[in-house]
Amino acid sequence: MMPLWCYLVVASALFAIGTFGVLTRRNAIVILMSVELMLNSANINLVAFWRYHTPLDMAGQVFAAFVIVVAAAEAAVGLAIIIAVYRHYRSIVVEEVDALRG
Repeated sequence: MMPLWCYLVVASALFAIGTFGVLTRRNAIVILMSVELMLNSANINLVAFWRYHTPLDMAGQVFAAFVIVVAAAEAAVGLAIIIAVYRHYRSIVVEEVDALRG
């Protein structure tokens, strides 16, 4: 059985990579993928703490399933917004799209 700190190191590395992607990238799709990485790191933390602290209680798995549902909805809405912005501006570079009105 792996210790808890191993899971926390992996989750913090994923969160750091996601944060770096959100802060440094210009492409909206890469930013969306970076947010997904950050949500997945939160899922790793939820399941790891559930496993090591209260394995008989299902709260960690329920919260992880909720985060997965939120991530799927965020991806669907985010991709729909990116497609709409691309159709209007012909670009998905975040700096080029400075206003939401035409």
